Amino acid sequence: MPIAYDCVTITVIRDGSAILLSEFGQQHVKAGDVMLLGANTLCGTEPESHVTVTTIYADTDYVVDQVFWQHFGLLHDRLEAQDFAATIYTEPAQILRLGEDRAGLLMPWLDELVALSIEDRPVSNFYRMQALWFSVAHVIAPFIKTSMTRTSPTQRPTTCPAVPRHRRFAPLRTEARRAAELLHDDPVHGWSVTELASQVNLSKSQVGRLFVEAGSVLETV
Repeated sequence: MPIAYDCVTITVIRDGSAILLSEFGQQHVKAGDVMLLGANTLCGTEPESHVTVTTIYADTDYVVDQVFWQHFGLLHDRLEAQDFAATIYTEPAQILRLGEDRAGLLMPWLDELVALSIEDRPVSNFYRMQALWFSVAHVIAPFIKTSMTRTSPTQRPTTCPAVPRHRRFAPLRTEARRAAELLHDDPVHGWSVTELASQVNLSKSQVGRLFVEAGSVLETV
């Protein structure tokens, strides 16, 4: 029976084959294929003899957050990222034909993800699970179809203006901004903490707290 989840699902066919019934109609999948389903997309599976799969369930807010940071040069906030994701990932169901060799790269990462999920220690395992997910995503991402225009009846029509993002990360304190400007304007000067402190009217200890030493740009004298 077809079922839908309120999250994005990535299903890797590890062994065997199956017939899928979804918004893309009836499709045959086998080992080496990956099924990508958007949230609230109905899909049913009928194994042919047998089929072994591993499925990753990705919260939609998490996916949007990743889209935001991947395309931060175009997007101003996560609301824009949500519209942008709905625009470029317009096909709600895709089958990615990775092939058995390339899909084989995913198996150790998937096995470890499953093991860590069973441990149910999301805080202590967070960074490792994040790294494993990024490794999987790096392999499958080139196979995901994207489009800035609606080209098929099953796509979800959404528009999003591509507005360039002009943002510079800068310290908030006036003194810190002034010190950053001095370092930026004259990077070869070899500024010391003492010199910067005298320029921005801060103590040496305060300047030291404002900046993290990078490549010995700041030398304490």
